[in-house]
Amino acid sequence: MKLADLATLIRSKNAGPFFLTFDILFDDEEHYQLVKDSQCLNVQTFAALYACPAETVHFFACDNALAFKFSIPRPLPQGDLGDGDLHGGQQFTPLMSIDVPRPEHQTTPSDTHVE
Repeated sequence: MKLADLATLIRSKNAGPFFLTFDILFDDEEHYQLVKDSQCLNVQTFAALYACPAETVHFFACDNALAFKFSIPRPLPQGDLGDGDLHGGQQFTPLMSIDVPRPEHQTTPSDTHVE
């Protein structure tokens, strides 16, 4: 499964001129917990996706909001020459294709076959 299929909202935005912040929100606890239990969202994942040192990634899960948040330094300061996204609103797209492994005990309708 892809993260985009499970999350209700995946977004990015500026957190000041030097940082980007990302939010991954869910409508229900089942999907949130599935992603949390898979541990596919972590500092190393974000560091690899956004080519930044792991020690610069700030990541946390917010259980009461059914959300994950992380922040990273902007590759270029907001508005600097070469900055292609002044608002940071288009930086979320690599997150959409993160694979979320399905628990081995869980089946989908296509997994069951009746003869």
